[in-house]
Amino acid sequence: MTPAAHPSQHAPELRAAARHIGRRRFLTATGAAAALAFATNLPPPGVAAAAELDAARITDNPFTLGVASGDPLPGSVILWTRLAPAPFQADSGLPAERVTVHWELAHDERFRRIARRGTATAHPEFHHTVHVEAGHLDAGRVYYYRFRTGRWVSPTGRTRTAPDPGSRVPELTLAAVSCQAYHDGYYTPYAHLAADDVDLVLHLGDYLYEYAVNPVGGQRNYTDRTLPDLFNRETLTLEDYRLRYALYKSDPDLSAAHAAHPFVVTWDDHETENNYADDIPENSVPPEEFLLRRASAYRAYWENQPLRQPQRPTGPDMRLYRRLHWGRLAQFDVLDTRQYRSDQAYGDKAHVPGPESDDPARTMTGATQERWLLDGWRSSRALWNVVPQQVLFARRHMDATTPSRVSMDAWDGYSASRRRVLDGAKAAGVENLMVLSGDVHAAYAFDIKDDFDDQDSATLGTEIVATSVSSGRDGADKPATWDTYMSANPHLKFFNGRRGYVTVALGRESARADFKTVPYVTRQGAPVTTAASFVTEVGEQGLKPA
Repeated sequence: MTPAAHPSQHAPELRAAARHIGRRRFLTATGAAAALAFATNLPPPGVAAAAELDAARITDNPFTLGVASGDPLPGSVILWTRLAPAPFQADSGLPAERVTVHWELAHDERFRRIARRGTATAHPEFHHTVHVEAGHLDAGRVYYYRFRTGRWVSPTGRTRTAPDPGSRVPELTLAAVSCQAYHDGYYTPYAHLAADDVDLVLHLGDYLYEYAVNPVGGQRNYTDRTLPDLFNRETLTLEDYRLRYALYKSDPDLSAAHAAHPFVVTWDDHETENNYADDIPENSVPPEEFLLRRASAYRAYWENQPLRQPQRPTGPDMRLYRRLHWGRLAQFDVLDTRQYRSDQAYGDKAHVPGPESDDPARTMTGATQERWLLDGWRSSRALWNVVPQQVLFARRHMDATTPSRVSMDAWDGYSASRRRVLDGAKAAGVENLMVLSGDVHAAYAFDIKDDFDDQDSATLGTEIVATSVSSGRDGADKPATWDTYMSANPHLKFFNGRRGYVTVALGRESARADFKTVPYVTRQGAPVTTAASFVTEVGEQGLKPA
């Protein structure tokens, strides 16, 4: 049974909210006006009336937040930067005027062999962010890029294009990361990832956290700086979210990773609010109030990520799910499991599966995205079908007893939705399925069983779960739940609670996952080690120690 489509009704609600916004105190006047502008047909960015700033007047470095690239296609890649001479100010230190930015793409790091160059406009409506779709490029090539405005030149970034669609690529190495709470620790894993040899990075959500960051940076416990008080509150307004991205992107290790590799990003909950589901917030606030907040969060997310124009939000709606290819080696179906999902069952508490969570009308993806995923599998010519998404896909029993509780926020709380996806994979003849997940601040390796109650049933794929970059603080190799989870879930092959990331090398005969961890993030300088490695073979799914 496929759940009914859920057509968006957000724009009328937002327009209705405009009549009452004077009584809302959670938004500043500026934030409310900006949020409402996204849904009430105000002039688009870059209108003719906007003044242009003479870039020669920019006296301080505007490239404080670095550069990034993403969503590589065979002939193009997105290049990103944001002009912010004073990133911890609401206006970033620039007037509300457009700025011309020059960009260059070269074959070499010293920019002696220029491949493409052009200009872009940094619009004040988009907080002086720049999204350049650099096209007419060679497939499967490494490029270097940079930006310039006035007398200022950005750091150099390194990126690459995807191979030709029909090419038989021998190998692809990706990294998966998730969950980077600034206040929980340093981004040391990113320093190691920046130096790692990977083709692209998949960010699986919780790039940002809405929680307050105190003047000493929480667990970072700064002694050499004091963060402004404006970070010491939960993000609610567009200004709040924009400033929080400035704080996160000011981290040098995150900036280095973005400059070193192209990113493919998707969000989870904390980019907006913890454990929200569609238009249902965690806390009991009126729906129009939450949708204003969601509009602000989505707008700031798009502004601060290397995303293409089709991903630009309209009000509180943003199509983030999309499909990328790496020759005929891999198809990536990037999912959004927050914006369209049914509300969590049983009050979003860990619970034994029951009629509420097993209701066949429940959906994790929404009907439209679900059809898109299954249709994409039916037409796929790729050897590996990879699904970057947010929350645990495989079943995870949380108790050693039977029946056991499971998470209502993960796919366990949407069992019929998961069943439809697995049946769709079987019907499409998908033989090498790999799901990439984050969210849980731990590294896991699962076999995806056709029937999780029958360990002798077919293994339909594997799930590789990236631990957090910093969320959860230092963690432990064996969390308190280690014995319970390992004994209660025979299809769970690995569980580690340290911080870090995972690399996956996809080949034509097998795939190898290397779980890379650091012993601490509450202070700087941690070394990286490979905690475990697993392989799964083409045509014979199932994880084995490497």
